[in-house]
Amino acid sequence: MAKAFASQGDMSEKKISFTEVGEGLYAFTAEGDPNSGVIIGDDSVMIVEAQATPRLANKVIECVRSVTDKPISHVVLTHYHAVRVLGASAFGAQQIIMSDAARAMVVERGQEDWDSEFQRFPRLFEGHESIPGLTWPTTTFDGSMSVYLGNRRIDLMHLGRAHTAGDIVIHVPDQNVMFTGDIVEYHSACYCGDGHFGDWGDTLDNIKSFGVDAIAPGRGDALIGQDMVNAAIENTRDFVQSTYAPVARVAARNGTLKEAWDACRDVCDPKFSDYAIYEHCLPFNVARAYDEARGIDTPRIWTAQRDLDMWDALQS
Repeated sequence: MAKAFASQGDMSEKKISFTEVGEGLYAFTAEGDPNSGVIIGDDSVMIVEAQATPRLANKVIECVRSVTDKPISHVVLTHYHAVRVLGASAFGAQQIIMSDAARAMVVERGQEDWDSEFQRFPRLFEGHESIPGLTWPTTTFDGSMSVYLGNRRIDLMHLGRAHTAGDIVIHVPDQNVMFTGDIVEYHSACYCGDGHFGDWGDTLDNIKSFGVDAIAPGRGDALIGQDMVNAAIENTRDFVQSTYAPVARVAARNGTLKEAWDACRDVCDPKFSDYAIYEHCLPFNVARAYDEARGIDTPRIWTAQRDLDMWDALQS
C-alpha cells in the first residue's frame, strides 16, 4: 500500500456526550464514533448498539449508571457490524436481539467483518482481548416485534435495506423517538460498503413517515425536533445519492474502479469532506457502488485482504 487507510491514523480520543432525547431515552454519542442508545423502562434498561469492545461498552454503562440503577435486560443490535456488536458481553443482558437477516450475516460474514474492521480501525478495538467471540442473538425476528419494559412498549422494525440488508430501527411510541442505527447519520459519512444504494432512499422515506420528534442516529449528534430530524434524513439521502450517481455513470461505460473513485470525489469532496470518517468510508463506498451499478445485488464480503487489494487499486 502507498499509504494506510485514513482510519488507521485516527487515534485521538473522542468527547462523549449523553443527551436526553425523550423521557427516559438517551443518545450516547462521541464525535462521529459509533453511537449507542439507552431506553429506560419501568424495571429495566434496553441498550441499542453494543460498541466495538467491552472497554467501550463500559463507557456506555457509566453513562447509564449516571441516570438509573435499573438492571440492563436487553441489548438490541441494528445490524451485524463488528464495531456495533462485539462489546455486547459487557452489558450482561439476558436478551440480545437482532433481525433474522442480521443474524444470517453473522453466520455468513461475521468473522471476516471483524478481521476487516480490526485492521481498519485500531482505536475502536483497543482492549480487544476482552471480546469473548462473535456476538450471537438470543432472539431474532422477521419484519417487526415489540418488547415491553413494564408498560413501556418498544417497537423493533425492519423498514427496508439501507446500510445493510438486515437493518432495523427502534421506535418508542410514547415519546415518538426513533433509534435508526446507521440508516441515518448526522454530519458523519455513511458507510456504504455493505449497503444497498437503490433501496436506501425508500427506507429513509419509511422512517420519515413516522414524523418522529427525535432520532438517535448511528453517528453524529442527537437529532431533536422535527426540523433537525428531517434535515438529517435529507442530508443522508443526498450523501447516498451523491456517492452512487457518479460511480454508476463510470460503471455504465465500463470505466475502472479508479475512474469511479475520481468521479465520486469530484462530486462528494466539496459537500462532505469535513464529515467524520469521510476518508475512511469513501473507498469502501465507491467499491460497493461500483458493484451495485454492475448488477451485484448482495454485497461482496469484505476481508482483511480484500480491503488491501481494493485500496491498492485506488492508489494507481
